[in-house]
Amino acid sequence: MKPVILFLLVILFTNPMQGQLYIGAGAQVHMRGNTQLTLQDMNLLNNGIFFPGSGAVSFTGNNSSGIGGTQTTVFHLLEINKPNGGTVLMQVPAEVLNTVSFTAGNLNLNGNTLNLGTTGSLLGEKESSRIVGSNGGHVLFSSILNNPNATNPANLGLVISTAQNLGTVLIRRGHQSQVNNYGTGNSILRYYDIVPVSPAPFSATFRINYFDGELNGINENGLVFWNSLDTVHWRNEDFTSGNININYIEKTGISSFGRWTLSSSNNALPVKFTLFNLKCEGGKAIVTWKTAQEQNSSHYNIEKSTDGINWIVIGSVSAAGYSNTEKSYLLVDNNPIEKSYYRIAQYDMDRRVTYSNILKSSCTMKEFFTVWPNPFTDRLVINLGADRQSLATIKIFDSKGALIKTQEAAILNGINQLTVNTQALPAGAYILSAVWHNGQEKRTVQVIKQ
Repeated sequence: MKPVILFLLVILFTNPMQGQLYIGAGAQVHMRGNTQLTLQDMNLLNNGIFFPGSGAVSFTGNNSSGIGGTQTTVFHLLEINKPNGGTVLMQVPAEVLNTVSFTAGNLNLNGNTLNLGTTGSLLGEKESSRIVGSNGGHVLFSSILNNPNATNPANLGLVISTAQNLGTVLIRRGHQSQVNNYGTGNSILRYYDIVPVSPAPFSATFRINYFDGELNGINENGLVFWNSLDTVHWRNEDFTSGNININYIEKTGISSFGRWTLSSSNNALPVKFTLFNLKCEGGKAIVTWKTAQEQNSSHYNIEKSTDGINWIVIGSVSAAGYSNTEKSYLLVDNNPIEKSYYRIAQYDMDRRVTYSNILKSSCTMKEFFTVWPNPFTDRLVINLGADRQSLATIKIFDSKGALIKTQEAAILNGINQLTVNTQALPAGAYILSAVWHNGQEKRTVQVIKQ
């Protein structure tokens, strides 16, 4: 079959408002020289072979257009010029040898690949005219990056500087919000995959440019770099500098390839609490919590406060790290205080912290009874809670049940701290008994003398 030269094409009008330039199966279309092909309010449907030459294909008009068919269309110059907010929708992959020029309107990847090869680039992207693709797809470009200095490959918006030779690097730019393995978290509507052909140690500076329309509801004042080697587990890499007026965030000292995006500090990698409970039992406050999922979690600090403002750490528990099954945790506060507050501080592996909600203790003073230290040496300290004045009797029995020490003390409403001198006791196991409120309250505990 002879090739069709330039405009000897079959044009089918599928409706009065929208036509399509149709290339049938087995047909060949050649553009000669610097020919301009303008498709005004028309779709391009390519089931044959399209030779772009050095010409330009321009999608214009007020209505959206599509690039479809059964074959990948190769463009030399592709212009997006939809002045009234129209979009060019990719229904199949496409290749561009020279430039994609943005005059007006968007190019929607629509889950497909726009391949710039090693020679293509983007030209004139702006807030009102750019590449979008929230439902998938990416722009692909390959380049040799040896000692790049503020290099922006193919004008993809990723600026790279390093003193090392990175060799051939494949860069993909996508526009889906990034999530973790559990479908939670989100990022700006832009990410980059950076894939070296021959990985080697390096240290680089990355700058990611973005548009306001890509913020995806995230406050740009809090944007930081996130990196993932498997698109499942993410690491907060923070940032070095940025400028929200010209829309970029920069990070120095980068030594990892993989996928990079921007999000807020505690957004993409959450720990999901399903339970946070506080109860009093045996004069102790028992703090329990459960998580449904964990990402990048390092440990939990349990914090206590008497006013809900100033907090102290009363214990720490190691976290699961990465988990999509329910995990249970517990910490016992042996020295509770009436009407105190508790919260959980979750630290990820980058020392970022998020907090649970706050619980207020409902314990009453009469439930408070602690003895410390245990084991002991020369003294025992008893914290005893009472809701009225009373006389407390402290007795110590040896391992045979013989009474060897008795001490009485007047206690008041509130937390009472009593000290028992134990210097004369030999090393061994003992039973300490405390009775107060005329025998209505009684506690016993085993203690060890070292």
